[in-house]
Amino acid sequence: MRIAILTDVHANLEALEACLADARAAGAERLVFLGDLVGYGADPWEVVARARILQSEGAVVLRGNHDEAASLGPQGFSTLAAAAMRWTMDRLAPEAREWLAGLPLTHMEAGILFTHADASAPGEWRYVTDSRTARRSLLATPAWLTLCGHTHVPALWRLSGAEHVAPVPFEEDRPLALDAAHRWLAVVGAVGQPRNGQAEACYALLDPGARLITQRRVAYDVARAATKIRAAGLPELLAERLFVGV
Repeated sequence: MRIAILTDVHANLEALEACLADARAAGAERLVFLGDLVGYGADPWEVVARARILQSEGAVVLRGNHDEAASLGPQGFSTLAAAAMRWTMDRLAPEAREWLAGLPLTHMEAGILFTHADASAPGEWRYVTDSRTARRSLLATPAWLTLCGHTHVPALWRLSGAEHVAPVPFEEDRPLALDAAHRWLAVVGAVGQPRNGQAEACYALLDPGARLITQRRVAYDVARAATKIRAAGLPELLAERLFVGV
């Protein structure tokens, strides 16, 4: 069974629909959203509505820090993120904000932990960016595989029996075997706002039975998403960054 892992959609409807279409074509039978459906982009209502339909059809949908901020406000956010969140809060109905706030922080099945950020403290929204933070996250759970997002940059680490953590190249569109001799942590790239110098949307395709994970890059209508951001009166930088992936 193939599972599409999507994270950091950030109200980018064009990127989301492109990834969903690619996942269907690739044979994905299940969907897991690792959080941050909203923030930054111009289609928070449409993305939330789409995610709720998918959830009713069996998708797992988790809470990210931007989803939580839609109810609590942008505490600790950058100036840019805070401006986008205030705009988002004004456009989401209270019921939609409550749904976002009520989403779970984690989901565990078949020895796999799904979460938005560092698994050692999911609600503190700490980033996994290097071997030290990856080790902290890996040692906090018995899962053979931990999947998270939050950084918008794909990355992969493996943990040996001696509790040594090492980074592993996470090449695009190439299935990578997750051998049973190690435990693994994969940071999934962002659907709606990639930050590793590539404009294409990113998600991961997981085959748990075969222990294979693939990072997928998907072209989408970046110009349309950027036009919507500008038309909404959101900060110009939020439109510009989509073209360069930063």
